[in-house]
Amino acid sequence: MEQWSYKTVKYKTGGFLGGKVDEEEFEDLLNSYGYEGWELVSCFDTSVSQGQSRDVVAIFKRKV
Repeated sequence: MEQWSYKTVKYKTGGFLGGKVDEEEFEDLLNSYGYEGWELVSCFDTSVSQGQSRDVVAIFKRKV
C-alpha cells in the first residue's frame, strides 16, 4: 500500500487590503516544493471580507 506525507503552505498576499499575488514569487515557491518531490494537490484562498483574499493555501503530497 502506498503511503503519503502531506504539507500545507500558506502564501501571504500583498497590497493594502490584501489579495495581490506576485505570480513570479508564487510560482517560484511552488517550484521549490516541486524540486523537493512535493506534488501540488490543491490550492485555495482564504477570504477576509468582500471577496478579498488574505492567504493562498497550497496543499502538497509526496510518497513516504
